[in-house]
Amino acid sequence: MADFDIAIVGFGPVGAMGAFLLADAGLRVVVVEREREVVELPRAVNLDGEIVRAFQRIGFGEEIAATRQQPRPVDEVAFTNSKREPYFKAELPRVGHNGYRDLGFFDQPEFEARLRELISEQGKVELRLGHEVTSVVNRPEDVVVETRDLASGKEASLTAAYLIGCDGASSFVRDAMKIEWNGLGYDQDWLVVDIVINDQADLTTLTMQVCDPARLTTYVCVKDPNRRWEFQLQPGETREEMLRPEKIRELLDVWLPPEHYTLRRAAVYQFHAATAERWREGRVFLAGDAAHQTPPFLGQGLNAGMRDVVNLGWKLPLVLDGTCGDALLDSYAAERDPHAHDLVDWAVAIGKLMEALAAQEAGLPPADPGGVDESSGYGQGRAAPPLHAGVITTEQQTDESSTGYLLRQPTVRTPDGTECRLDELLGRGFAVVARNDAALDLSPASRGFLARIGARVISLRGIELVEGEMDRLFDSHGAAIVRPDRYVFGVTDDAFSLDRLVASLEEKLAIRDRSLN
Repeated sequence: MADFDIAIVGFGPVGAMGAFLLADAGLRVVVVEREREVVELPRAVNLDGEIVRAFQRIGFGEEIAATRQQPRPVDEVAFTNSKREPYFKAELPRVGHNGYRDLGFFDQPEFEARLRELISEQGKVELRLGHEVTSVVNRPEDVVVETRDLASGKEASLTAAYLIGCDGASSFVRDAMKIEWNGLGYDQDWLVVDIVINDQADLTTLTMQVCDPARLTTYVCVKDPNRRWEFQLQPGETREEMLRPEKIRELLDVWLPPEHYTLRRAAVYQFHAATAERWREGRVFLAGDAAHQTPPFLGQGLNAGMRDVVNLGWKLPLVLDGTCGDALLDSYAAERDPHAHDLVDWAVAIGKLMEALAAQEAGLPPADPGGVDESSGYGQGRAAPPLHAGVITTEQQTDESSTGYLLRQPTVRTPDGTECRLDELLGRGFAVVARNDAALDLSPASRGFLARIGARVISLRGIELVEGEMDRLFDSHGAAIVRPDRYVFGVTDDAFSLDRLVASLEEKLAIRDRSLN
């Protein structure tokens, strides 16, 4: 028997969330991380509603939501010209489809520290901080991980049933598995500047993509009192030149005087679009920046990584407790790789839209002969891309369907007068949700299988809407099966009765014969 069920390499937000979810599911989890302390530099700035919702399912939604910037009187995002006059803009709703704000600015060091506090308070995860991984070996029955204590030089070994590499873009785990990158055709150098403003500062709270022909710029009104700029490097400009204090001051002077802020960080990054050639090698998985990189225009890089561990967070427990076969884990890459590609495409589209609007202001022909398409900015219409494959009813998945998309989570009132977010009724696992009692036509065999996987069966009859919107799928469909991560597995229609949906779920989950357990 392996020492641990799961070994996680990397204790940034993705690794920490993975440890949190998997330990909460009752698994034996160890985390190996080089750094002993949280890195005190801002990096990611947006934590979206889907991720807060994932923490809600294990009882920590409010704690995580509290780490984000609270709503301001006006919260908007815009594409602007060089004078910062909006071409078009969008207001950020106070409550999104997931029951929380879709875009919530946060401070990564503060968030990481809070995650570590919560994990320590739970006492369910073994932490090996200040240790580096020196070897990862896949074996048929487990993974062998060799480590070294960076302070003492002492070497140690551990085994785990599975390993998740959450160790960043320069991932040791990915290199050890000899997994290459698939470049997606976007590589640009940008200067990222983070400041802390003081009480004198008079800066707009409008987050902007400034489409200036002289220099594309992004201004992000992140969590108070922090602010961020991203400045595209021009041809011939060097990293060293852009990091000079006088250059940084020159770029910020048009926004606010130097006595109104303190510089927190400045760094030149190559905004890169790529995904790993493989997301799984035997018992080893890649997640977060180890598996994919995206330009930051959507603020989805970290969220995409956290979706990775949310995906593994419900599949690995089902495999490790013997309910499902290992084949279920092949759906990880089948689901996450296209999803990551979609987010990269959306982010690249924003970059291209900025370039097109800048060219338009300069009187130059756009690089894309199709012209300016505002829908590639803040108008895709969905908060996140759908799942196209994996554990969903693929026959139903279209751009217009609900299958493969997140189920909306409104605040509701139950017949006994209790107000709660919808997920509180659905529990932590699978759920069958029906418009009314009549739509819950299930055979004894189906009910037996649902009980075996711990699925709840819920009727919305008598449930009142308090805030938000009930999912549109119930306008056209009597019932749906919803996954633990709240993506819709499938809906009842003329081709799929509820019993057929349940049978399809059983097949997709690679359910093991109970006699083999």
